[in-house]
Amino acid sequence: MNFQKLKYYDPVEKVSEPKIIKKDLIVYGATPAGITSAIQAKKMGLNVAIAEFGRNIGGITASGLGATDIGAKEAIGGLSREFYKRLGTYYGVEEQWTFEPKAAKAVFENWLKEHDIKVYFQQHLDKVYSEDGAIKEITMGNGNVFKGSYFIDTTYEGDLLAKAGVSYFVGRESNATYKEKYNGIHFGTPYHMFERWIDPYVIEGDPESGVLPGITETSHETLGYQGQGDKRIQAYNFRVCLTKDENNKVPFPKPPHYDSERYILLLRYIYAGVWDAMNLHIMLPNGKTDLNNFGAFSSDNIGMNYEWPEGSYKVRERIFQDHVTYNLGMLYFLANDKRVPKYVREEVSEWGLAKDEFEETDHWPHQLYIREGRRMISDYVMTDNNSLGYVTVDDSIGLASYQMDSHHCRRVIIDGRCYNEGDVEIPISPYPISYRAIRPKSEECTNLLVPLCLSSSHIAYGSIRMEPVFMILGQSAGAAAALAHKNNSSVQDVDYKELKEVLLEENQVLEWDDSIEDDPVERMKSTFGIGAE
Repeated sequence: MNFQKLKYYDPVEKVSEPKIIKKDLIVYGATPAGITSAIQAKKMGLNVAIAEFGRNIGGITASGLGATDIGAKEAIGGLSREFYKRLGTYYGVEEQWTFEPKAAKAVFENWLKEHDIKVYFQQHLDKVYSEDGAIKEITMGNGNVFKGSYFIDTTYEGDLLAKAGVSYFVGRESNATYKEKYNGIHFGTPYHMFERWIDPYVIEGDPESGVLPGITETSHETLGYQGQGDKRIQAYNFRVCLTKDENNKVPFPKPPHYDSERYILLLRYIYAGVWDAMNLHIMLPNGKTDLNNFGAFSSDNIGMNYEWPEGSYKVRERIFQDHVTYNLGMLYFLANDKRVPKYVREEVSEWGLAKDEFEETDHWPHQLYIREGRRMISDYVMTDNNSLGYVTVDDSIGLASYQMDSHHCRRVIIDGRCYNEGDVEIPISPYPISYRAIRPKSEECTNLLVPLCLSSSHIAYGSIRMEPVFMILGQSAGAAAALAHKNNSSVQDVDYKELKEVLLEENQVLEWDDSIEDDPVERMKSTFGIGAE
């Protein structure tokens, strides 16, 4: 297996004659939110360009997340709903809510082509030049310069907002910060926990022998208390597209830097009578699956991503490769290591990577699932009070409808046993997201919108962070940028009534219809399995 192109960061040299791209709107990030931002702005008359850090479009949606947690379908409108209708056309049905990575890629490519929107690839943001509180231009590592009247940051990390000097937070706020209930350190979840007593030490029962790989903390002094804030973030993984089709199956290869000792904790768990690391196979069309994290030890590389949000590109590349090694190595271990019970090896070996997916990266997804990066701090911060319906907003630009969902943030030792901490899964009803949450404070930047790393607490973000919602917010950001451009105003001075009219014309869903029968608890259980994203 050749991993040469399987990289987050592949440095590019400065070109001898850098390009100067000048548009009404510059979108940084060809994620689904970036694509809907650009399309909506283009529909409203703006000249638009997308600058993308990597080599691909579509973010995680086109990189294995084929079973997106959608929440309530009735809460999804506008271009986000159109995406699923276009997938339906691809498969010959009205709408398609599960899909192959190559299908999502094809839909996004055709969509951008229809609107004549150009994407510039491998544009590594280097510098941001602002004047009088507004971004004038952004310079890339290769020397290219993108000039615009307005900018939209649709990266998963919030790189543009950070370099523009906009306030942000990384980690989990304390419950006291925004008077929340489910933020901060969280013990007591019943989900994705060790169901048996698993010894964490290299020699069982002997703390002096050291701890097994995968355990991030060993001291009681660092455990903290329920609701305490910290800088930890929920785990990342790859969403792996698998198949059993012998004509389309590639056996799991051994990754570079493979170390079987990394999975001894999983092996002990299997020998304790629990086998669930491969249980969450969400079926996609044509016999493929979206393999996600499930259980106490699975594809989530818990605690190994803390440096990512604010890390340099080189730091992120190191973390990216570690996740490749961890995720692919786990599959290789389960299929091949003779210490693994035969029935497990046989079950895992039935699966393989899909030969007709991700051909440029040897059938492995090119996008790491960045569940959480920076989060902007604006004049309005979405919190679990919004998610739970305790408070509402009067400037809705779309609805969130999936549960408050955080994956585990660390694996610790408590009284001599392994324990995962951080998972939260709380059912909610659809609720509105404020326009004020996607634009910075006026004193920080007047021509930037941030629909993805928006102003939200960690736990509210756990509900908002679903890809259909990002597409909704991206479209609303594109509309707001177009109105600001038309009226020559700051993004803070966009008239919400005018924005609302545009969004309703574009079939955005801004208010939840209480007459719709919707049981959040049953929806959480039945959509794709609890905690699917």
